[in-house]
Amino acid sequence: MAVYIRRPEWLKLKALDSCVLDRATRFTRHLKLHTVCESARCPNRTECFSEGTATFMILGNICTRNCTFCAVKHGNTKAPDPQEPDHVVQAVDRLGLRYVVVTSVTRDDLPDGGSSQFAQTIRAIHKYDPNIAVEVLIPDFQGSVAALQTLIGVSPAVLNHNIETVPRLYPEVRPQAKYQRSLDLIKQAKLLDGSLLTKSGSCWD
Repeated sequence: MAVYIRRPEWLKLKALDSCVLDRATRFTRHLKLHTVCESARCPNRTECFSEGTATFMILGNICTRNCTFCAVKHGNTKAPDPQEPDHVVQAVDRLGLRYVVVTSVTRDDLPDGGSSQFAQTIRAIHKYDPNIAVEVLIPDFQGSVAALQTLIGVSPAVLNHNIETVPRLYPEVRPQAKYQRSLDLIKQAKLLDGSLLTKSGSCWD
C-alpha cells in the first residue's frame, strides 16, 4: 500500500499577493529599475518584496540571448541608463538593505558586456555606504577577461555565475552559451582575486 507524505508548508507555493506586487511595481517603475524577480516571473517574488528585498536587474529588461529556461524577454536592447546606478542606490536606501544582489540581462551587443555598468553600480552603492556587501550574478561576458577585471576591480563581496545545466543540454537550454566558457570565467575570477567568494548554481539536471 502506497504511503503519501504531505509536503511541508514551507515547500508549498503561496498565491501571489497583488497588493505587494502593485507596490513593488510602482516603486521600481518610479526609479526606472527592473528586478529579475519580476522579469523572470519568480513565484516567490511577493515573499521577497514583502520582506524588503529584491535582486536588481541592471542594463534593461531585454536580453540579447534566448535561453529556453528563462522568462526574461529577448529582442532589441537600449543603451545603458547612466542614472541607473544612482537609482539602485535610492532603492537600497528606501528598502534599508545591508546586502544587495545585482544581476543583469546578457548584453552581447555591448563591447564590455555591461561590466562597466556593474562596476559603476557597485561604486555608487559603496559610496553611499562602504559597509554594504554587494553580490553580483553576472553573464559570461563572452569570456572577456578585461570585462571580468573591470568588475572585480570594484570589490564585489560575492561573484556568482550560473552554469545552469550539464554540457549535453546546452544546445537546448543555453544555445548561445558555452559550458567550458562559464567554468573558465569562475576559475579566472579566482585567479584575479583569490580572496573573492565565488559561487554558481543550476536549475536543470
